[in-house]
Amino acid sequence: MVKLQTPLPELITDPATIGALIQETRKQGKTIGLVPTMGALHDGHLSLVKASTAQCDFTVVTIFVNPTQFTDKNDLTDYPRDLQSDMDKLAGWEVRFVFAPTAEDIYPHDHVTSVHVGPLEKIVEGRCRPGHFSGVATVLAKLFQIIPADIAFFGCKDYQQLKVVERVVQDLNVPIKVHGCPTIRDEDGLALSSRNVFLSQEQRQQALSIPKALKLAERRIEEGETDARTIVADMRRELSRSGALHIDYALLADAETLKPTRTVKGPTVALIAVRVGSTRLIDNQVMMP
Repeated sequence: MVKLQTPLPELITDPATIGALIQETRKQGKTIGLVPTMGALHDGHLSLVKASTAQCDFTVVTIFVNPTQFTDKNDLTDYPRDLQSDMDKLAGWEVRFVFAPTAEDIYPHDHVTSVHVGPLEKIVEGRCRPGHFSGVATVLAKLFQIIPADIAFFGCKDYQQLKVVERVVQDLNVPIKVHGCPTIRDEDGLALSSRNVFLSQEQRQQALSIPKALKLAERRIEEGETDARTIVADMRRELSRSGALHIDYALLADAETLKPTRTVKGPTVALIAVRVGSTRLIDNQVMMP
């Protein structure tokens, strides 16, 4: 992606400071874009930054590895962190502030409130990661209060997360628009993810069965197949070709509710989660019959 010659973003760690700056910016009549991230930035994140800077006068990127959305303590410990590298990647983009608080800033010692999103947090990915989406919903509800932006930008690769965010905003009457941006993929088709750095060359080749399985599902629906079980069986066969993946799930679901479907009738999403070695990858494809 081509970067512009713009000043470096200012790093802010204090919630009160960033809140005051945003309020002052709003008084000036400027539109504010928010790009929430957990760091380890790649071109997928930068595509969100690009969308925000194109649509808004003022863009804020948050970098916070949220502990409450990790169900595996080792995963939290191992999650890649390099704030200086992330700041360097944002240099040249029209990002005014980077908000990078500590866990204590977001969750003081007496913090007890959490946000739940009903059945949506317990299905599909939620079954594999109990409590994950409550952690996501809670931290985003807090960030939306700290940084009252006009538009928040999220990638569609984390499709269920996007639906969770939309539900939080709707149910809590948060005055912010949620904008889902297309999944960014490498030339070989693998969706960009901060966890891709953990893949060996061999494991990356094995992981390519994920986009192949999604494309297969899309093709079967385009050909007129409507039986979800048949399509899912084809997806699982494609995923199993390498013989090295552990499939957490591969399914078709209603694109809005994420409830698994038996017959493809309307907007449908194919959802996949697999483990390649010790690395867990997710991906999806939204399809119209």
